[in-house]
Amino acid sequence: MTVQQLTSSATPNSETGFDYDIAIVGGSVAGTTLAAALKDSGLSVALIEAVPQSVAASRNKVYATSLLSGQIFQGIGVWEKIQPKITTFYQISLSDSGIEGVRFKPTDLQTEALGYVAEHQELLPVLQEFLEERCSNVTWICPVEVVGIEYRDDGAILEMQPVGEPQTEETRRIRTRLIVAADGARSRIRTQAGIQTRGWKYWQSCVTVKVKPEKAHHNIAYERFWPSGPFAILPLTGNRCNIVWTSPHAEAKALAQLDDAEFLAELKKRYGDAMGELELIGDRQVFPVQLMQSDRYVQPRLALIGDAAHCCHPVGGQGLNLGIRDAAAIAQVLSDAHQNREDIGDLAVLRRYERWRKLENLIILGFTDFLDRLFSNNFPPFVALRRLGLWCVRNLPFVKRFALRLMTGQTGRHPQNIKPLPLKVSVQS
Repeated sequence: MTVQQLTSSATPNSETGFDYDIAIVGGSVAGTTLAAALKDSGLSVALIEAVPQSVAASRNKVYATSLLSGQIFQGIGVWEKIQPKITTFYQISLSDSGIEGVRFKPTDLQTEALGYVAEHQELLPVLQEFLEERCSNVTWICPVEVVGIEYRDDGAILEMQPVGEPQTEETRRIRTRLIVAADGARSRIRTQAGIQTRGWKYWQSCVTVKVKPEKAHHNIAYERFWPSGPFAILPLTGNRCNIVWTSPHAEAKALAQLDDAEFLAELKKRYGDAMGELELIGDRQVFPVQLMQSDRYVQPRLALIGDAAHCCHPVGGQGLNLGIRDAAAIAQVLSDAHQNREDIGDLAVLRRYERWRKLENLIILGFTDFLDRLFSNNFPPFVALRRLGLWCVRNLPFVKRFALRLMTGQTGRHPQNIKPLPLKVSVQS
């Protein structure tokens, strides 16, 4: 990978007249995963980001990462660098209003683990380093913003300028066969293309914070459902845990404004005493949640991936994994098309990606929405229904296996280049 400042000029391919085959706008996890997945494709890639790499990697986020996401990273060749920096969990505990309903174990899926938890500040730098060391076909252009796009029959022209500066002679134009928007839920590329979205904002916000419990977390991930919303405990390295506490907006805002002692007192009511006393690490963050699905993922010379294409409720930790699957899927489609000498920006090619991912994403969006609505209330018929559902998951092996396969990304169509994961077992006790 090479890094270019805005004043640098790409040298157009003498045969095609294009600066790059693909321009990925957005250098977070989905965008960098796509760039890494294209390393052996024979395609030249520009990765465009509005902030410096170090700033992009500094965001305080934590992701539940599925088995399939790990297999995708293994297929790319970056997993051996990622695994030592993340946490493997070996059990998932689901409970409803304080009553444990189901506990999933690796034997339920015939695997050695059930998933992982990755901190953004650990995951993205590894992907950035992999691009630098292993991906000579990728050029990182930052920090710039895309200020204009002109779509043409044979390609697209992107106009960029330095972030935070007035438009000057430093404005740069590059020509590319295809633009991939990986610029998040408020994607400017999607908006500029006139692609509409459907969905809704929930009545809830999430409060997130890291804690260090007195006792070991034993590499167990918890999803505790309460009438106000889901409450997740995700194990982290160093015997830390990440809390994702979903509540109605006013309640979440009030929780964020409590002093540390008051917040810890409220937290223990949800967290319980199994891990002893809790120590807060870092600041609390609050963000509203939404469900969003783009009307289309592609149009000529443009494709959407990750949050630019869809967003789901955080229950079940599916969001990042959908974006990683998008990246792997479109990388396979584009690589195959290039090998077959097809135009990678042609709508017929891009629709292969859309057909692959749009319905699968919609199923997960619907699943997370159903879970949140079913469990976030005290309506007696819903209480009876969810207790029946948990009984079925607990006592009917085929139901339990299906639910677990859905949560761990084992359903649906998988990319061709995924590989089995070598497991380094490290359970805290």
